[in-house]
Amino acid sequence: MARRAPSKPGSAAPAAAPATAPALSPAEPGRRKGARRTTPSPETLAGLGPERLIGLILGETARNPAFKKIVSAALAALQGPDAVAAIVDRRLAALEGARGFIDWQKRRAFTADLNATVSVIVNELRPLDPGAALDRLLRFLSGAETVLRRVDDSLGITQGVYERAAEAAVEIAGSLPAPDAARFALALVPRIGAEPDGVFGVLLTDLIPRLAEEAWAELDAALAGAEPPDAADRQPAWQRGYRRGRLIRIRQDLADRRGDVDAFIALEQQAMPGRPDPVAVAERLLGAGRAAEALDWLRRPRETGRPATRADLIAGAPAPEVPDRARAVAEIRALEALGRRDEAQALRWDRFALTLDRDMLRDYLAKLPDFEDDPALERAFAQAAAHPQPYRALTFLINWPHLDGAARLVRARRATWEGERYEVLVPAAEALEEAHPEEAALLYRRLIDDILARGRAQAYGHAARYLAHLDALARRLAPGSLEPEQAAYREALRRAHGRKHGFWSLVAGV
Repeated sequence: MARRAPSKPGSAAPAAAPATAPALSPAEPGRRKGARRTTPSPETLAGLGPERLIGLILGETARNPAFKKIVSAALAALQGPDAVAAIVDRRLAALEGARGFIDWQKRRAFTADLNATVSVIVNELRPLDPGAALDRLLRFLSGAETVLRRVDDSLGITQGVYERAAEAAVEIAGSLPAPDAARFALALVPRIGAEPDGVFGVLLTDLIPRLAEEAWAELDAALAGAEPPDAADRQPAWQRGYRRGRLIRIRQDLADRRGDVDAFIALEQQAMPGRPDPVAVAERLLGAGRAAEALDWLRRPRETGRPATRADLIAGAPAPEVPDRARAVAEIRALEALGRRDEAQALRWDRFALTLDRDMLRDYLAKLPDFEDDPALERAFAQAAAHPQPYRALTFLINWPHLDGAARLVRARRATWEGERYEVLVPAAEALEEAHPEEAALLYRRLIDDILARGRAQAYGHAARYLAHLDALARRLAPGSLEPEQAAYREALRRAHGRKHGFWSLVAGV
């Protein structure tokens, strides 16, 4: 009970307070209205009056350099775009000339300053002169690599400012009259050719959907001409290949925009000579209603004689040794489009049998005639139980879920399970606890044994929790159903790992 403050001598006694303070009720609009009056809004700020607002602004400019930059730019905007551009240019020149490293202690203020520069360009300069704003954004983005090398930006916060600037550039350029937007896009091409992995390639890719159709042909021609002949290029072969691939990928975006599937395919063959991506090609052909051609692409043998080059890997060439789900899905789509449904079903089953892909099995079952899905599902469970990769099988059975089958698998392969595969065993043990405590206990023991045998001190807390689960499960097990029984298992742990005091101290606290 709260104590009332004593009254001052000679003062009147205060009125008695109610025993319980009344709760704020939704039916008290007056109080809610009063609360809203303290929330900054055009209406509430107008009530402060100009002098009070000026005082608040001046106080914040003295404390916050980034805010001061924004206020100064707003004042400069009263004089016209040149005054705002001059403020921006001074800051950009300073960034371009700076070389010092920005450590984590200075990163926050530095990033706020960069963000304020972008805000000035977008909010103050753009309304006065969109072209000048675009020029400054490009200049700002040109220094991204240099600046980011100087900043301790492990969280990517500073990089986010450059992403914001790129998004603003796309938005401004996309809102320009069509001829101006096209000229801006063309001006990016030399920058991309000089720095293919820089921000300008991404900027142009994002801008393409906002360009008028009349701009596509000229832009494609400019991109095609941006690659110098090999004889005149002194860069290593892999760098030339990467640059060429980057330019081709942008041209493929243009081909997609035009709906020109054949141009996309021709460019894909240029980007990956001998190793084109059959799925990317097939997806375009399927979208164009050319299912037979798509199926032909998907069933072409993969090239195995030439190892992938560094340029191939950088540009994203598909690895032939990796089972490709996307390829199987595209092939199924093509077969369905051609009316070859039995072949599509066979491919779904083969894919499931190989990888235990749940979604592939669901699609297979959904396509079966009535009353055939239950026998097929039992066959799928048997396929999973016999799968050569037991951890994949256990994951499938737990996630389907088919807990009876998972429990049988745990028992059948009890010598297989290793605690280091905790990403599979932990969810399996948790799922089996209720209906299959014996199998859950077996998995928990594998996890504990592995942690203690390896001396993984950082995982002792998990091991203590698993031991508590075992104690609870032991009370539900019939005597002799799990060897050794829980008391004997605990004693064996004491004998083998009694000196691991960090673990036993946690056990006492669980």
